[in-house]
Parts: sequence; structure tokens; C-alpha cells
Amino acid sequence: MIEEYLLAACEEGSASDIARALGDIARARGITDLARKTGLTRQTLYKALSGEGNPELATIAKVAEALGFRLSFVRTSKDHQDAA
Repeated sequence: MIEEYLLAACEEGSASDIARALGDIARARGITDLARKTGLTRQTLYKALSGEGNPELATIAKVAEALGFRLSFVRTSKDHQDAA
């Protein structure tokens, strides 16, 4: 259920929606434990994952990994392939 929630946020939401979804998952699993695993403070995590902050990609990657996920890129369409 958590994975589906996060995937929906990634597919349909903005960057702040994704951060907020990660924050919801983090709070459900325990911010203190997440802070220990990521090496970030609880305050930093709350701010970054509130949906109001603008977390760095490195922060999102650390949080995702600590929650058992990893970031990946998926091509949206063949049209974008020719642009690179």
C-alpha cells in the first residue's frame, strides 16, 4: 500500500507532492529512526518532507533509500529519446 501511494505521487504529482508523500511514509515508520538511518536531523527531515520545503535531490535519495526505495528514471515517451 505504501509503495502504491509513493508511485502515484511520483507519476501524478509535483516535486512537493512527492516530498509530502515521503514525509507521510517517514512519519508512519518513525522520523527518529529515519533520522538515524539518513544522518539527518529530525527537524531537517520534517522541513524537507513537509511539501513546503525544497529538498535537495541528495536528501530525497537518502530518505528513499532509508525507506527501502531507490530513485530511478523512466522514459516518458519515444519523442524525448530523439531530443537527447
